[in-house]
Amino acid sequence: MKLDSSISAVITGGASGLGEATARALAADGVKVGIFDLNAEKGEALAKELGGVFAQCNVTDEAGVDAAFAKSREAIGQERILVNCAGIGNAIKTAGRNRETGEITAFPTDKFDLIIQINLVGTFRCIAKSAAGMMTLDPLENGDRGAMINTASVAAQDGQIGQAAYSASKAGVVGMTLPIARDLSREGIRINTILPGIFDTPLLAGAPEKVRQALGAQVPFPARLGAPDEYAHLAKTMIENGYFNGESVRLDGAIRMAPR
Repeated sequence: MKLDSSISAVITGGASGLGEATARALAADGVKVGIFDLNAEKGEALAKELGGVFAQCNVTDEAGVDAAFAKSREAIGQERILVNCAGIGNAIKTAGRNRETGEITAFPTDKFDLIIQINLVGTFRCIAKSAAGMMTLDPLENGDRGAMINTASVAAQDGQIGQAAYSASKAGVVGMTLPIARDLSREGIRINTILPGIFDTPLLAGAPEKVRQALGAQVPFPARLGAPDEYAHLAKTMIENGYFNGESVRLDGAIRMAPR
């Protein structure tokens, strides 16, 4: 798919971090961007800067997602690109023991379900609704109607202590990538997933510099945190390369996460 002003894109979680970097990279090629995010202040500012549109969106809210797509499509047209970056994490053991009091507690299932609803179900919700919209488009010269990028995590394959919910949600994203690619193959809609390692996103922005350096030092090469624009570069490659389909690719500097 050639990226230019005839193409529209929707980026969930697009107001910061990996989503913001991807929105900027696509807009630099002329793509019209729709930014979905909960943070209205950042989202509105970025959309204004890039000449796109912002829609406040909670991916767990069916009606809200429908409204966000409707707003974006009215402003910039039916998207041919969807990039799913909306997501959260937590760190809770399956069952834990308080070493001081001896109290034993189990992982609250409502907190487990929240991670699944946002990271996995929310991602699928946006995929299904975007795919239905893309199917109304005429195919491009190479047969493409659209391209989608999901964000998983290396935790999908080597989750750490306390990451049962997060790892399950991201493994689900990886697991559904190929079946969705097969579902949409006759419609000319491609889908791929990126599994980022340790990236320099707002999640780590408030961490002490020593902590950030220690995390970067765990990466075999290059021994540093990943840059959001490196994620955006891979996302663009997946979009532009018409033979890239149904793949889940680690972007992690060859790291394999230790148990903790």
